Amino acid sequence: MKFLFASDSFKGTLTSGQTIELLAKAAKEVFGEIEYSGVPVADGGEGTTDAVVAAEGGRWIECEVCGPMLERVSARYGRLDDRRAVIEMAAASGLERVPIDRRNPLRATSYGTGELIRHALDTGFTDISIAIGGSATNDGGMGCARALGVRFLDAGGRALEGRGEDLERVSAIDVSGLDHRVSGAKITVMCDVTNPLCGENGATWTYGAQKGATPEMQARLEAGMVNYRDVIRRQFGIDPDAIRGAGAAGGLGTALTVFLGGEMKSGIDTVLDLIDFDGRLEGTDLVVTGEGRTDWQSCFGKVMQGVGERAARKGVLAVGLSGSLGRDASRIFDHGIASLMTTVDAPMSLEEALGRSEELYYLGAVRMFRFIRAGMALNRHPTEWDHPE
Repeated sequence: MKFLFASDSFKGTLTSGQTIELLAKAAKEVFGEIEYSGVPVADGGEGTTDAVVAAEGGRWIECEVCGPMLERVSARYGRLDDRRAVIEMAAASGLERVPIDRRNPLRATSYGTGELIRHALDTGFTDISIAIGGSATNDGGMGCARALGVRFLDAGGRALEGRGEDLERVSAIDVSGLDHRVSGAKITVMCDVTNPLCGENGATWTYGAQKGATPEMQARLEAGMVNYRDVIRRQFGIDPDAIRGAGAAGGLGTALTVFLGGEMKSGIDTVLDLIDFDGRLEGTDLVVTGEGRTDWQSCFGKVMQGVGERAARKGVLAVGLSGSLGRDASRIFDHGIASLMTTVDAPMSLEEALGRSEELYYLGAVRMFRFIRAGMALNRHPTEWDHPE
């Protein structure tokens, strides 16, 4: 029997790599010597680059770029091979880079993300995947595009810096200076939100407050975003509000698709493709996946859904081991997951569960594998219930 361990990290406690080690230890306790492989997995959000670099045996490339508030910061991205690179926009332009008392999306820029892309092009990469969650910005991706040669001009023809406050001043967009290497590169945008650029479900009204915008700031940013959208419509004949995910990362989804020709794809599907998950399923009998909490949201672009669906297509059984189960967790059964178990084995506080996360995960894995072994024994020695008259 061959196992494949492919779990998401348990945020704040266990890494994806740690779950592999604990699952292997538990499986050996129950089954003795086993054949297994493990692969770190993420869904395109936080930790995606770490998981993909670890899975592919890649390495890190460090460089200095512009942070969201124009400070110089050290950021890194992943090299998978001579052709492929994977970038998290949060590494340069993420919300965690800005202290709470300094968060202001009017002043923030995604310029550093563009610098990471430019550095990847300088290094010779032609297949670049970009995860765009966790941004501190609401600049429509202007900063990112500006770092790659796009110029945003005001009514007087003056070039704008590309911050959130510049959205309302954009009058024309000059793409003649766009880095020519962009057209020869494959750019994949990992995005699992479907927000348009503008409107009540757009970038500003959905995410602006968590980035430090007051209601007054949001009103100004939204008016600016509408102006920016209208300029794009007029010049390029493209409506960002018709692009699923255009409002992701403060509108970075718009810049990456409209100016750089990037293709929007599900984060988990992109990750599974990058690590050749389908190939890893060959010869596998059982996949074990999981996450910190499984609920209805797990069916929308998360690790368990992606892993379960890929396993089902290959005819491989998949089960889940999660920290806890929430509302409508059973919906994951419609996505290739045959069974779910939790690591928590008694009533306890969240603090205790987090503090004992490694111990509880291991004990939960042992229980899970013992159930699987019992099922295998039942299959070998069927009872009368297996063959009703």
